[in-house]
Amino acid sequence: MSSLSGVPRPAGRSWFNPSTWHLRTRLILLSMALLVAISSAIGVVSYASMDVVLTNQLDAQLKLASRGRPPEGNPSGRPDPLDARGQSVGTLNARVVGGQVSREAGFLSSDATRTALTARDAATLQALPHDGMPVDRELSNGDYRLMATETPYGDVVITGLPLATKQSTEASLVLTMVLVSLGGLVLIGLAGTALIRRTMRPLEQLSDVATKVSKLPLDAGEVALAVRVPPSAAHPTTEVGSVGHALNLMLDNVSSALEARQRSETKVRQFVADASHELRTPLTAIRGYTELMRMTEPLTEDGQKSLGRVQSQSERMTALVEDLLLLARLDEGKATEATDVDLTQLVVETVSDEKVMAPDHTWQLQLPDEPVTVRGDTTQLHQVLANLLSNARKHTPAGTTVTTGVMRSADGSVVVTVTDDGPGIPAEFQGSIFSRFTRADAARSGSEGSGSEGSSGLGLSIVESIVMAHGGTVELVSRPGRTEFAVRLPAAGPAQP
Repeated sequence: MSSLSGVPRPAGRSWFNPSTWHLRTRLILLSMALLVAISSAIGVVSYASMDVVLTNQLDAQLKLASRGRPPEGNPSGRPDPLDARGQSVGTLNARVVGGQVSREAGFLSSDATRTALTARDAATLQALPHDGMPVDRELSNGDYRLMATETPYGDVVITGLPLATKQSTEASLVLTMVLVSLGGLVLIGLAGTALIRRTMRPLEQLSDVATKVSKLPLDAGEVALAVRVPPSAAHPTTEVGSVGHALNLMLDNVSSALEARQRSETKVRQFVADASHELRTPLTAIRGYTELMRMTEPLTEDGQKSLGRVQSQSERMTALVEDLLLLARLDEGKATEATDVDLTQLVVETVSDEKVMAPDHTWQLQLPDEPVTVRGDTTQLHQVLANLLSNARKHTPAGTTVTTGVMRSADGSVVVTVTDDGPGIPAEFQGSIFSRFTRADAARSGSEGSGSEGSSGLGLSIVESIVMAHGGTVELVSRPGRTEFAVRLPAAGPAQP
């Protein structure tokens, strides 16, 4: 047995609106990306500026330290700046004479002594250009800013300052910029979330209203379209408010159209009910006079046939009128006369009646061991079964097997199925199978030439209306070789003795 889906119910509202949540997230991410870009640009500019300033300071110190340095041996007796006091720890002083680094060259230690250079350091100093332009080199004591100047005496004086202080200052600047940027990202994330959430709240209200309206059953019946965008989100002076205002105008228009449709449907139903009620009397008279003529008037064989046709058509029209009256009563929502109905017995009796009318079909039953009872109107439930079985009989060829089953589902409801192995119902026709005046005479390919009867197009519509009036659902599943109508009804418990 196929599962019964029924009418889908909207799921409970989640704690966030997916559409506005994604938009809010994108706005926050965009703001944070913009802050990252700005912070990166400021950091690069600041770092470059600081590097230029510190480098210029080192260059100025180098030029100052290299001025007025006497030649090797100091024949003039002037003080040698290599031995000057107040030089910073790590300062490099060296002299290159004849391509060789002098022995007094070295790094100034913290105890005012001079640390000798390594052979690699000496080779690096010898390779320096003698143009007096500062350059950066890596020595055994770390990275240095070096300047080699050729003196008028023919030797080369080299002065160097460590880059450790500069690098430490730049590292501190980078760390500060990173921490400030991260703090700014956190602050803008929190503030942006609060601001954007507040700004997006009207859009969430619009989305909620649109979602609620989309889930309303607007296709038929009386619809109370009372959902509107709140005034706080419907100010036409703002961008979002103008959308909310336009949505309210649209909902007003739709509500007016639905009310007009409902009034029109009510008038049509009232007309159908009144017309059907008025047709009962003349149809009863036609049937009565037909019976009277059959019993009192001598008629030829052709006259008897014509009179029989009049009687059969009047009976068919009477059945149509009764169907229209039943639909009108169901549309008005009149309560059914609910009693305990033994569905098992009702199915047996209805199938027996159809078996007499169509002995060329194979009729089967699938019934539980115990009686199955529901609350409902016996006459109307009998009409549901009769219409489903008649539908299978009329629109399937001779030899078709029709199986009627009754069972209890896991949730306690009762399911009645009518299944046949006929040609099936085309997929494009299944969506409107329960609509009124939808004729299924040509819907199944096997019905042509099989003696199928005409249809008013109300049988399955009556089935759906009665089942819904009993609080149940009806579902169709059809494919070539298998067509199943499944009716689900609330259970009333075991039958009373």
